[in-house]
Amino acid sequence: MTRARKSKLKVAVTGPTGTFGLALMPLLEEDAEVDHVVGIARRAFDPAEHGWTKMGYRRGDVRDVDALTEAFDGADVVVHLAFLILSGSKDTTRAINVEGTLNAFRAAAAVGAKRFVYASSVAAYGFHRDNPVGMSEDWATRPADRLFYAQEKAELEHLLQQEAAAHPEIDLYLLRPPIVLGPNAVGAKATLPAFLAPLLRGGVGALRRLPGMPTLVPDLPLQLIHHDDVAEALRLCVVGARAPGAYNIAADDVVSSVDVARELGLRPIAIPAGPVRTAARAAVRLPYLPSGAQWVEAMSHPAIMDTTKARTELGWTPRHSAIASLRATLG
Repeated sequence: MTRARKSKLKVAVTGPTGTFGLALMPLLEEDAEVDHVVGIARRAFDPAEHGWTKMGYRRGDVRDVDALTEAFDGADVVVHLAFLILSGSKDTTRAINVEGTLNAFRAAAAVGAKRFVYASSVAAYGFHRDNPVGMSEDWATRPADRLFYAQEKAELEHLLQQEAAAHPEIDLYLLRPPIVLGPNAVGAKATLPAFLAPLLRGGVGALRRLPGMPTLVPDLPLQLIHHDDVAEALRLCVVGARAPGAYNIAADDVVSSVDVARELGLRPIAIPAGPVRTAARAAVRLPYLPSGAQWVEAMSHPAIMDTTKARTELGWTPRHSAIASLRATLG
């Protein structure tokens, strides 16, 4: 149940210097319901350089619960965006992603925040063969077989739901975007090549130096989203009088890896996806699979979501198509 709150909000944001934070902050700056924002991240950062007048910035680490509790003091809403996508150290990644997220929720509860907003992922559903195409939010989130990033996202959703059950005074919002694109999507510049490399057999830069070369590409469906559309969904979780819970968000159009290859300047020749999915499932079972190669699991089964709930209950509508978002990233 959504609770009454003060007319002017103090919002705490972890990771405000990342892709989501840089897109969200201008929206919070313009929102009359937001009075003050406190941002916390590890690197030096000056909000004034971006023209932000509402933010007070603190350097801190999500692994330090005391620093979080101090930074969150007085916050009505905590938006947790700090997360590592690719890292050489599994221990460090887990300490920041899992323990850091739990620290953030517990600190939010300790200071009396009324809402906790977390940026999850479609990957929380896993890439299981029985996942329907067009998953709604009531479909189970289950750890992927090998992809560490997806395993963490599923685990974290379950852990946060357990924390929320123990703290019914704080509303939990979970957003599940697909691959996030846009001109400032730093994570996409790492994730998209990692996802596509097994399909296109080469780095994006090398491929774009071969214009017009025919390339065999499996016809796999993809959902994408622009970081500005993620930011608007986050804003609605912060200020909207909407029901807490999980929300799938994605661009209206479902594209394919063939479309992506074409945008990369290739001449794609579509081939059936079935053999590639079979090969991906076989690859996932290989022992000692390197962390970068784990992304092949995302090709073993389509991860396509239904976004009706975000539209009807959150009041969210994407402004950018998947193809436009891809072009904004590659441009």
